[in-house]
Amino acid sequence: MDCNKVGKLILSLRKENRMTQKQLADAMNISDKAISKWERGLGCPDVSLLRELSEILDVNIERILLGNLEPNDADGGNMKKVKFYVCSNCGNTLTATGEAEVSCCGRKLMPLVPNLADEIHKLTVEEVENDFYVTFTHEMSKTHYISFIAYVTCDRALLIKLYPEQTGEVRFPKMYGRKIYYCCNQHGLWVNG
Repeated sequence: MDCNKVGKLILSLRKENRMTQKQLADAMNISDKAISKWERGLGCPDVSLLRELSEILDVNIERILLGNLEPNDADGGNMKKVKFYVCSNCGNTLTATGEAEVSCCGRKLMPLVPNLADEIHKLTVEEVENDFYVTFTHEMSKTHYISFIAYVTCDRALLIKLYPEQTGEVRFPKMYGRKIYYCCNQHGLWVNG
């Protein structure tokens, strides 16, 4: 941990949050001399203070330790580059349109890499009225099921969460320029496009 980089980051984040050294110190129940010491690079926060510091300054602990808040490359939020993240512990599903640092249940999540549809992981898409009616024959038991289906166009994503023992069908309002992603809880992400 580089105390100079950490100190500069703390200073920057404190000012960004419109806090004085005294206000930050009071929020953490420490002396403002400690904050001054950190910001001048003469020492680093104790490990026991990092969680509270990250919550007050609204920044990831890992970033504090690195002393770095480099922004991601801007990609304009292009939905064609959507990434899906699924927590293997709780099943939480998250999306991002660019590079992201995503964590859940204390674990860092990696974006799922979509596979092209195969015979087991295949969807049928039909036009019904003003909707796309999506059906699939994939098993939907408590141990093996499709956890979500996402309909992605150039400017939006509509995600439907599925649950074990649910029927293998969903409907999406008809939009064009689509890709349909779906996630098997055992075999990962698939794309029907």
